[in-house]
Amino acid sequence: MIEITGKKVGKNPEVVEKAARRRFTSEYKHRIALEAEACTKPGEIGALLRREGLYSSVIQRWRRQLREQPVSSSSSSKKSNSGPSAKQEIARLKRENERLEERLRQAELIIDVQKKVSEMMQTRSQEKAD
Repeated sequence: MIEITGKKVGKNPEVVEKAARRRFTSEYKHRIALEAEACTKPGEIGALLRREGLYSSVIQRWRRQLREQPVSSSSSSKKSNSGPSAKQEIARLKRENERLEERLRQAELIIDVQKKVSEMMQTRSQEKAD
């Protein structure tokens, strides 16, 4: 108990004992993302963020998800989250292939330089022997 000016008070109502992570339903995310998309005037998104107690990064993620995979209105027709779509997988594999091809090109350049340095070293050692 805390005593303030002669009055006994229970726990301090200002202190949260343990913060709980907030969880949002897909309908809520969809509604807020649509509201954010509809904001056109300066300061409207900021007002939305303050009203809902959200960070801008969360809304950006929800808006991106809304553009990539719109939420279906009926819950019975929801897709299972079995993984990325075929187009996404192909794009990922193409990026990985490009990255690996660049690494291979760099490795081949390094090997060529090492060969040339080795040849130069052998040539110099032969010149000194003569």
